[in-house]
Amino acid sequence: MADQDATPVFQIQRMYLKDLSLEQPNSPQILLEQQQPQVDINLSMAAEGIAEGVFEVCVTGTVTTKVKDRTLFLIEAKQAGIFEIRNVPDEQLQGILGIVCPQMIYPYLRAIVSDVCTRAGFPPILLSEVNFQAMFEAQQANQLQPQNGNGSGVLSSAN
Repeated sequence: MADQDATPVFQIQRMYLKDLSLEQPNSPQILLEQQQPQVDINLSMAAEGIAEGVFEVCVTGTVTTKVKDRTLFLIEAKQAGIFEIRNVPDEQLQGILGIVCPQMIYPYLRAIVSDVCTRAGFPPILLSEVNFQAMFEAQQANQLQPQNGNGSGVLSSAN
């Protein structure tokens, strides 16, 4: 019986859209611009315990498109999941929260961003695949260095 109590547990309890915003501050005038917009994509992730052995992991994507210096549109989406994780060593728990869970959440975030772009009247923006293991390892390396104001857990990409 004691062996069953120590059996590792990993279960998805729920996936959900935590927050979503779309802004088109310069519409409709900017929609007449014929230039190709500059696209800036930022990703971040966060994990926190919400009960004993239960964690919320959230992946946030912010997409900003500009024509010249004016914003065409800005989308911020937070996709989250609630995971039950028990009887896992702490060093493995951090990897599960920082790599495995975000990998499961990210496809939902990609679909939401693409869908919102389309519904807003723009061509879809397809977020590229992310290597969450490399992102996690970079975050761990930043935590080992003295604090320098660098936002760990954030990935930037400009197209």
